[in-house]
Amino acid sequence: MSLKLYNTLSGEKETFKTLEPNKVKMYVCGPTVYDFLHIGNFRGPIFFNLVRNWLEHSGYDVTYAYNYTDVDDKIIKRANDEGVESIEISERFIKEFEQDFATLGLKKHDHNPKVTEHIPEIINIVETLVAKDRAYVIDGEVFYSIDSFKTYGKLSKKKLDELDAHRVDVDKRKKNPGDFVLWKPSKPGEPSWDSPWGKGRPGWHIECSAMNRSLFGDSIDIHGGGIDLIFPHHENEIAQSEGCCDKSFSTYWMHNNFINMNNEKMSKSLGNIMTARSFCENYHAEILKYLFLSVHYRSMLSVSDEKIVQVIAALNRIYSSIELAKATIDMVDGEGVVDKNFQITLDELDKKIKASLDDDFNTAEFVSYVFEGVRAFNALGFGNKQKRNVNHKGCSNQFYAWIMKYGKISALFNEDPTTMLNQLDEIALKVNKIDKASVEQLIEKRKEARDAKDWEAADKIRDELNALGVELTDGSGRGYRVKLSLD
Repeated sequence: MSLKLYNTLSGEKETFKTLEPNKVKMYVCGPTVYDFLHIGNFRGPIFFNLVRNWLEHSGYDVTYAYNYTDVDDKIIKRANDEGVESIEISERFIKEFEQDFATLGLKKHDHNPKVTEHIPEIINIVETLVAKDRAYVIDGEVFYSIDSFKTYGKLSKKKLDELDAHRVDVDKRKKNPGDFVLWKPSKPGEPSWDSPWGKGRPGWHIECSAMNRSLFGDSIDIHGGGIDLIFPHHENEIAQSEGCCDKSFSTYWMHNNFINMNNEKMSKSLGNIMTARSFCENYHAEILKYLFLSVHYRSMLSVSDEKIVQVIAALNRIYSSIELAKATIDMVDGEGVVDKNFQITLDELDKKIKASLDDDFNTAEFVSYVFEGVRAFNALGFGNKQKRNVNHKGCSNQFYAWIMKYGKISALFNEDPTTMLNQLDEIALKVNKIDKASVEQLIEKRKEARDAKDWEAADKIRDELNALGVELTDGSGRGYRVKLSLD
């Protein structure tokens, strides 16, 4: 099966064909850097990281650009509120974003262009659009004329007359209410650059057109971003870029859907906005990545306590298998024997995973097939660790290499398994409101009872722990695991 992806432009799944043989130019809209990013802002980075990795795994040479909008009204407002220069705000939050990005263990982009580094390219495109009568100047402000671009609305499928009926704040100077700003005069205290139309700064939409063109030329293969960017941002990018060069701007347009918190839209008024930083501090980056990839990127995702518990349980199961595999590999001497039946199982799962990711990057199916591999490994039955042999080692080698392969593609399963399992237990205790000190006191009392050969008391304490949701694992790790259901 050849790779197919859903193209927002056509509204259909299309077979993927590159502009140049085996080369992919991919641009994804990045953040406006004026604050810490909430978890929804990271759905794109996590998903498109997998897209790039799968394309490379499939043999493509991918160049991936992810931009920073470092001049914007929100940045300027925060700078003014703090009494600092705008660049101080943008550089501060670029560093904060990159810290969160590193915590998530995502692969670095090939390019992270900044708007302020591409002002000459922005001015050049605006000049070209004015010269081609696709833009006009009023009082030092440059507007794009959407009437000059006959296919305006082709991405969002919006009709101009419908848009006009809903406009409230219409600038009477515009030729058409839908015309948008390419360049605007700067106000006192705002960053500004010299231009043919006086000192000013770029409009939001023109920025990505200029950065794209600077890095890739007139045309790219994939343009991505959140679903909220389809209109007006990406619609306007098409008008600007194609209006400037009269060539197709991007062959494919991919958009990830929103997330909400407990079935409510994240908003400051509801007080339910969670930053990626706070999520990773309270839970773990691995949980956020698994949570996002367990749902198809075009589907709405609701983040809830119940969903987080399910993800913790799933990761616990996966990392327990990775820990078992690693321990067996380290414990048993010899090269290990390849188990043909187990290898056949993994090969079949490889085919299913390829089919799922080649079908518009269906990560929900991908995650389910990874879990099938975990179940198949666990079903081998390792029993008493002292009786493990080269057959067990062979299966462990096969499984470990297999899951690490998909861990590299998804940015999952790369943590030290024992450390990760202990961290998951800490989180599970907190989520289930189980007092850790009480658990450890009971475990210590049970140890004393066992040392005294008081088996009845030891069994009673074990039952008490089980009732709390704590399962004892005598002789391994920290001595217990928190039981969580996958259902």
